[in-house]
Amino acid sequence: MRAIRVSVCALDPITKAGLVDLLGTRASVVVTEGRARAETDVVVAAFDRLSADAVTALRAVAAEFGKPIVLVTDRIEEGGLTAAVLCKVVAILPRSAMTDSRVADSVRAAASHAVDPPRDLLGRLADHAERLHREMLAPNGPAGAALSSREIDVLRLMADGFDTQEIAAELAYSERTVKNVIYAVTDRLRLRNRSHAVAYAIREGVI
Repeated sequence: MRAIRVSVCALDPITKAGLVDLLGTRASVVVTEGRARAETDVVVAAFDRLSADAVTALRAVAAEFGKPIVLVTDRIEEGGLTAAVLCKVVAILPRSAMTDSRVADSVRAAASHAVDPPRDLLGRLADHAERLHREMLAPNGPAGAALSSREIDVLRLMADGFDTQEIAAELAYSERTVKNVIYAVTDRLRLRNRSHAVAYAIREGVI
């Protein structure tokens, strides 16, 4: 079975590198380096929030590739959901998904529906957006809901004094993956550094 060819779009080069690293570990997915429409099956677009600049970038890749898009973001601003539908977005995931299998799973689902997109797309994306709000933005939700199991594992080892190399060895990850996990946590939760991330996790009872 041919691997699914994925093009990655992100305004932040670190986010893009993290996605490329994540998808590169999946045997069923290959990340295409070029910008060739014929060599891409699915586009993965990641933004901190679906702002005006992000929508502009999303429209550009939609026009360039004309392929299903998996959107990774933590916030959808007014009008963003409509823009996502028009850009052929077929799934919306929180940025915490960059540390687990959900992005790859959504890529496979998007590829399987590439020829005949579901008619209830707007309803499905609205459900995705509502879930995103509950998981990531609801002011009274549990703080731990914003952290994936992989992020919690990394934070726990950081709290135990492990450095990046030791964490990678303990969890059987690459050092780059560990760095991407730490960046994802500190960026998404607006934490200053690693120590602040550990303090946050301890204070909220996550570790």
